[in-house]
Amino acid sequence: MARRPALSRRLLTTASWPLGIGLTSWDYMWRSTPMHRRETVTGPPAGNPTLLGFPAGVSREEVQGADRGHGPLFHRRYRTDIRDPRISDKELMAMVKSDPNRPAPTTFARFQKVLGGEGTMALGDEYVVRMPGPWDGPVRVIDVGERFFRFATLDGHLEAGQIEFRAAAREESGLRFEIESWARSSTWLSNLLYHNLRMAKEIQAHMWISFLEGVVALSGGRMTGGVDMETERVEDFSGGR
Repeated sequence: MARRPALSRRLLTTASWPLGIGLTSWDYMWRSTPMHRRETVTGPPAGNPTLLGFPAGVSREEVQGADRGHGPLFHRRYRTDIRDPRISDKELMAMVKSDPNRPAPTTFARFQKVLGGEGTMALGDEYVVRMPGPWDGPVRVIDVGERFFRFATLDGHLEAGQIEFRAAAREESGLRFEIESWARSSTWLSNLLYHNLRMAKEIQAHMWISFLEGVVALSGGRMTGGVDMETERVEDFSGGR
């Protein structure tokens, strides 16, 4: 599948900003899903965390790794448990991989595939996550399996790092779906918006909580315990500026 012209993509996205920002704000104000937040400050990660590594044989061209970022390194986890799902963890992930828009909150965040075949997800595929305002996020699939897939951010993304989506069976709760990332802001401006003003942080949290709600609906089960959100901030990360 060929990449779509950058100008036409940008014009389409810009035209959707006013409506998208309004819908995002409205959804955020009326959110009713229980959220459990924990935020801590930690030292440098021991060794090389999995999500900062890079699988062999995958192109690093245009990849925006955490070493190229600005400000603190953030390790984030968003997770929820699903009781009485109608499908297995592998079936659920197969549905998500076939089209990430199925669980995505498409009124304000949409996965646009710009490289790779439709209806499947493979190494090297690329997407742009379209969001209102200047939040578009180009990513590349750098690892994928039956129960998970992982993206690396590309040039132009507001973040520099990696994010993984995974599903797992749990005896006590049916399924668990988790989104985990290791990333820094890609520029001083995005660091200001995310870390200092917290604007981008709240938009990001709203997006991934909504994604988890969509995953639960897709599974046919019900959310139990709300959404658990954990953030570890590494102030003295030595991998970048």
